[in-house]
Amino acid sequence: MNQNIYSRRPAGNSSIPDVIFILLIANGLNYALQQFAPQVMFRHFALWPLNSPDIFPSFMPWQLVTYGFMHSTGSLMHILFNMLMLWMFGREIERLMGARRFSIYYLVCVAGAGIIQFMVGLIQDGPGAPTVGASGGVFGIFLAFGMAFPNRMMMLMFPPIPMKAKYFVIMLGIFELTLGFSGVKNGVANFAHLGGMLFGYLLIKYWAMQRRA
Repeated sequence: MNQNIYSRRPAGNSSIPDVIFILLIANGLNYALQQFAPQVMFRHFALWPLNSPDIFPSFMPWQLVTYGFMHSTGSLMHILFNMLMLWMFGREIERLMGARRFSIYYLVCVAGAGIIQFMVGLIQDGPGAPTVGASGGVFGIFLAFGMAFPNRMMMLMFPPIPMKAKYFVIMLGIFELTLGFSGVKNGVANFAHLGGMLFGYLLIKYWAMQRRA
């Protein structure tokens, strides 16, 4: 991927660029609100499939974005991991794209992940469960990082071996696809993760075509 398809000027040298900072605050505030009014927050802002067990709550269009700012209330690690990955990988991508394009990219990945998860819910047997989490946007950032810095060496946690970013992204996609079809990780929206990567890839290619035109 040619880095110049994004921005000709870096978006600053702050350790927390503007959009990343806003996303961290927004996710943190939503998580706090979930602690005080979990039923209200989940009912209106989680991504509900059409085959949810109750007549209400039900799917509403804004949930394709709002679900990405919510996290499991019973698992602090859910939001901490997503926000750590957002900061670690997203800051370089925001500097590369610029604030405006990064905002568009992130929200497209979140919405794209939601669309894929919603489609999976339509063919799912049994009552569907709501989807929450920023993982769709985070996986889109993984994809952008691997395309922007394909030969950047990364040290994996499990297994603890060095790997180029492009191979990390490929391995991650295969891993999520395998888990999605196997159903081993029940309760994890593997296809939403893949959706974030897919829509991120399509948007990057679209921008590249625009720049060449």
